[in-house]
Amino acid sequence: MPDLPKNTALLLIDLQKAIDDPSWGVRNNPQAESNVGRLLSHWRQGNMPIIHVRHISQFENSTYRDGQQGVEFKEIAQPHPGEVVVTKHVCSAFIGTDLEARLRDSGSQDVVIVGAITNNSVEATARVSGDLGFRTIVVSDATFTFGRQDFDGRLHPAEEVHAMSLANIDGEYAHICTTGEVLQMAGTS
Repeated sequence: MPDLPKNTALLLIDLQKAIDDPSWGVRNNPQAESNVGRLLSHWRQGNMPIIHVRHISQFENSTYRDGQQGVEFKEIAQPHPGEVVVTKHVCSAFIGTDLEARLRDSGSQDVVIVGAITNNSVEATARVSGDLGFRTIVVSDATFTFGRQDFDGRLHPAEEVHAMSLANIDGEYAHICTTGEVLQMAGTS
């Protein structure tokens, strides 16, 4: 992967308090938020574009439903003044929002995606991003998911669900990189 230009956008997906609700189950990558913090710090120091994506669910039983504490950003992902916040109501951050227009208007052709949930909003956003022609990077150790039961009733651990989701998008839609690799491409380690 070549170096990342200064207008590479960092997309923070659904890093809200809702994701800490015990109803989600056991997750992988307990260090994900720490890695998000490392990337966010670099982007802020470099005055690079940061876009916080907030999910407001339309499902009554969702931990992301409007009007409850779950919609608040996690401490590590609190937007600073001047940072863009995009609100979505479906999995992909591009659907029903002005995200694509914001990226194109700023000249960003490169997108780095971090956040939750790997096999849901992260994967959906990466797929659309790749289809729209953005060079997309999903940061494997700054994203996370939860165990999931398949249609045969077998429970797959979070690590397995995460790995399969990354495999689904690797190559055609996105490049899969670690936090260290992204920081190196962005000019620091």
